[in-house]
Amino acid sequence: MLDKSSNKISIFQKFLNSVERVGNALPHPVIIFVIMSIIIIILSHICALLGLNVNYIGIDPSTNETSNITVNAVSLLSGEGIRHIFTTSTSNFVNFAPLGVCVVAMVGVGIAENAGLISALIRKLLSVAPKSTLTFVIVFLGILSSVATDAGYLVLIPMGAAIFHSAGRHPIAGLAAAFAGVSASFAANIIVTPIDGILAGLTNEAIGLIDPVYKVNILSNYYFSFGSTILMAIVGTIVTDKIIEPRLGTYTGNIKVEQNQELTKDEKKGLKFALIGFIITLGVLLLLILPQNAPLRNQETGEIIGTSPAMSGLIFIIMIIFLIPGICYGYGSKTIKNSSDIAKFGTNSMASLASFFILAFVIGQFISYFNFSKLATILAVNGANTLESIGISGLPLILLFIIFCGLINFLIGSASAKYAIVAPIFIPMFMQMGISPELTQAAFRVGDSTTNIISPLMNYFALIVVYAEKYDKKAGIGTIIATMLPYTIWLTISWTILLIIWYVFNIPLGPGASISI
Repeated sequence: MLDKSSNKISIFQKFLNSVERVGNALPHPVIIFVIMSIIIIILSHICALLGLNVNYIGIDPSTNETSNITVNAVSLLSGEGIRHIFTTSTSNFVNFAPLGVCVVAMVGVGIAENAGLISALIRKLLSVAPKSTLTFVIVFLGILSSVATDAGYLVLIPMGAAIFHSAGRHPIAGLAAAFAGVSASFAANIIVTPIDGILAGLTNEAIGLIDPVYKVNILSNYYFSFGSTILMAIVGTIVTDKIIEPRLGTYTGNIKVEQNQELTKDEKKGLKFALIGFIITLGVLLLLILPQNAPLRNQETGEIIGTSPAMSGLIFIIMIIFLIPGICYGYGSKTIKNSSDIAKFGTNSMASLASFFILAFVIGQFISYFNFSKLATILAVNGANTLESIGISGLPLILLFIIFCGLINFLIGSASAKYAIVAPIFIPMFMQMGISPELTQAAFRVGDSTTNIISPLMNYFALIVVYAEKYDKKAGIGTIIATMLPYTIWLTISWTILLIIWYVFNIPLGPGASISI
């Protein structure tokens, strides 16, 4: 029996190795997205000539209200399309969502890293944290990081790799564990996050199509989300320790583990300076956020989580939280001797993003072309209509909906954009079958999250490749997909089973949020 089990594992590992080999045999990601852009240009012209279009009840992004929407395929080889290609190249690059976020955050994170603060903190963590809990802590913190939207991608994922490397473990396994927590479990949390408000708002817009009275609130999935957080952290830990790390083996890359894990006298002094800087920075930020009518609260509603300056300026806040303690650490540990060192460290951090800038340019063009052509919307709506026409109901329909949401991750990267398309189609349909909007929203969370980590269209996927290249120069798209695929499989299975348990035992999804109506 043991031999049979080990043979199964061997077959699975061979499959993952094949995925990695095929993926990495493809051209460089820059060339891949150039080719995909050319394909979209040609395909958009063919679809426009054929008059391809869809009609659906959806949420109009210009008014944020539900209406009857007609979407026609638009040719990128038409006069309008050619003008779009030539006039938007700069804005496509500049407006590529992760670009500005990365640059701003890396000013603070990069200076803190170059000054030595990140290394000192990791060694301090390793000296006090039990090694047996290291993976769980990283996955769990990754899940919690969604309260700060993009912070996990920018801070926790590279830190996960660095922590594993410092502990003598494979850094790509640490990167994978953090990535699984941050992205594959994005819609789960024990804390109310901005995504809860976004989903609830879109759900209510969709409900209004058939019932203007029924409303969901921001806590409509809280019980399910809380349970999901614990489950995802446990499953992510098991997958990392039992599948990912054994497959990766011993790290033999060029970056060597620091042999001296003990903090020097100067480093300890630097950490004290950094702590003082952090406390002062945090105190100032809290004064700007917590008091009634504070400038970083929403000036109309008074809320902090959701549409507030605090959330809109979160990346700048993250930069400050790393920048000031990083500078304080540098002066305390003597790694920063004058202001020129600060500027030099900031420049070094930007240089580390050079390859990402090129990727950001070509990916920005591809996404712009794909959106302009309307092909993603047409494919998503036609897929939804096909699912609607199958004629099944109840739990099997919910399971198909989860699969569908997972698949459209390969067409549309933004969670809110996906839900803006599917919510007005599925919520009214499911309500007429007795399925509550809260359950539809919970099912979307499952399907939308777990395939993020294997979709090259996920906004930060290219950045993850760049992180991996630091430790393995041969790492590519295939490396990331093969490494993350076990998480997608096991997190999808376990999360779906959890939703089935919720459904079968009719457990409330949140305060006053039932499974059926």
